Amino acid sequence: MAATKVLVVDDDLNIQRVLVFTLKQEGFEVLVASDGEAGVELARTGEPELILMDVAMPKLDGYAATQRIRQAERAGARVPIIMLTSEADVGERVKGLRAGADDDIVKPFHPLELIARIRALLARSGTGTREGSSEHATLGRLSLFYGAKGGVGTTTIAINAGICLTAEFKRRTLLMDANLQFGDLRVFLDLGLESASIVNAMNEPDLDAELFKKLVVHHHTSLDLLLAPTTPEAADIVVERQRSDPASLSNVLSVARRLYDYVLVDMAKSLDDFNLQLFDEADVIFVVMTADLSCLKNVQLMLKTMDNLGYERSKVQLVLNRSNAFTGINVKNAESVLGRKIDYQVINEYRGAISALNSGEPFMSSRPDSPLGRSVADFAREADRQAAAEVAAVR
Repeated sequence: MAATKVLVVDDDLNIQRVLVFTLKQEGFEVLVASDGEAGVELARTGEPELILMDVAMPKLDGYAATQRIRQAERAGARVPIIMLTSEADVGERVKGLRAGADDDIVKPFHPLELIARIRALLARSGTGTREGSSEHATLGRLSLFYGAKGGVGTTTIAINAGICLTAEFKRRTLLMDANLQFGDLRVFLDLGLESASIVNAMNEPDLDAELFKKLVVHHHTSLDLLLAPTTPEAADIVVERQRSDPASLSNVLSVARRLYDYVLVDMAKSLDDFNLQLFDEADVIFVVMTADLSCLKNVQLMLKTMDNLGYERSKVQLVLNRSNAFTGINVKNAESVLGRKIDYQVINEYRGAISALNSGEPFMSSRPDSPLGRSVADFAREADRQAAAEVAAVR
């Protein structure tokens, strides 16, 4: 099968040589353009599957070249673009994302980090996953569950949506606990402390599909789990590993995408480097909220942050939990305050939810036909429909 084709657009001959050598060593076919105008033309005629785009170039800079490439693309034919920047500046990064880039990396960079980012982006876009001919094709979707504040039911929705995707829709699903210090999956699913965790995956230099399968926990509902560390001290190992080598997290996510239709991530509330990388690499961010003033304030701040990071509006979707609970603020009022539509609603059934949490048996397993179970199933069904449509359009 033909190698994945990467277009390098950079006017620096030394960087060109390094990139061409690195990419060819990893089995990629490489095209090269030495200025922005040539890059735009080669993107049209060479049909690359990924583009590495330098920012500062003669004739046409990387931002303008990226915009032209995006304008010329046919519907559903978006080629992934990684910007090569010389400054770790938020403003420049946002400028690149708004121009149409999918990711960026600051020069000088380590070749291993670049390759990890390339493979993660190719996996996310549904291309470049050719080496796994023995594996069935997957949707490879990375979906984050981020709570606007504590206690809004983020973990509960993530667990039960994952079970529904697995049991009802027959999707291969992994639930990853990224609340590194105080993850709840072990408690909510009645699991012991002896299981492997994300620490093992992050610290494995040669992580591949076979090894990854040995690190996940198989729940009796058929949902697979990559658990959080058992102690806050072990969580620090993961944070430091990601900080010193962001490619380690990219590799974990890339391997997971190749194995699963959905990688669901239950996140902590902090906006640190670890979570920001998850935001960057995700296909969709489900912001879980309730209809109260403090939560609405947090959602407003979250939406503003996502906009400043340059994410498309469709990447961030709002999930209103306990939508029928009386708070004095109805859905219409909440949408008016936020200035946007709430995408999904999950009803309130407190007794059923708290009973399931305390028993260690999720309600989608014990009572899938309950009103709460049907409500979560509606959410999972619509999210799956949208995801499948997006993947089909790309492929």
